[in-house]
Amino acid sequence: MISTAALAERFARLGVRPGMVLHVQASLRALGPVEGGAGGVVDALCEVLGADGTLVAYTATPENSSTSRIHQEAVAGLSPAEAEDYRARMPRFDPAATPASPTMGALSEAVRTRPGALRSGHPQTSWAALGPLAGEITARHPLTSHLGPESPLGRLYELDARVLMLGVEMARFTAFHLADLRQPGVRLREYRCVALDGWTAFRAPDLDDLHFAELGARVLGAAAGVSSARIGTADCRLVPVREAVDLADGFLRSGRS
Repeated sequence: MISTAALAERFARLGVRPGMVLHVQASLRALGPVEGGAGGVVDALCEVLGADGTLVAYTATPENSSTSRIHQEAVAGLSPAEAEDYRARMPRFDPAATPASPTMGALSEAVRTRPGALRSGHPQTSWAALGPLAGEITARHPLTSHLGPESPLGRLYELDARVLMLGVEMARFTAFHLADLRQPGVRLREYRCVALDGWTAFRAPDLDDLHFAELGARVLGAAAGVSSARIGTADCRLVPVREAVDLADGFLRSGRS
């Protein structure tokens, strides 16, 4: 089992620094046993970031959306009446209380529930942040910029944040969506989800991550600012958001030419 102190030392060796804005994407299963579990990892990260650092996590909630893949799988094979009953019982998004989806990982929920953490109000793609820049990161999150430049993800780019990929492959590097949205001809689709005041619908870019694995491999081959290390049983990387997104943008444009 890795102690919190040992974990903090390894994060610092990887390149996590005091005062940094750090977005963490983590697989605790890949990391292995840690003292204190998800809370212990947050303790270690906060120790290294210090009082001036800000820790950020994606706390999306696809379970409250009738247009999500999770919902489509849940209602497959149901009769129209059964599907309507399922929708009536779907959890309403409450930014103060709704847990992050289990698909986000236990660390995202540990950040969300940390005393002092703030969360953006998007009913589908919220973000939680802890630290002095938490308010700036989470304050504004328009429905139509769910993972775009006006979202907390966009502010991570503006703040030159780093992403700690803790046992998670670049195929899940969320910030690549910012590069996708710079490309011409981005299609819009309708999203529907339920919040405290009832159902809402909005049109926003139709995004997927099916090409992220190939894109991530190209970015890693070209990036100068990425550091990597083995922590516990996990392969980890510290990735600059701005460099990764700009490189990905260039690769996507060259692929279209």
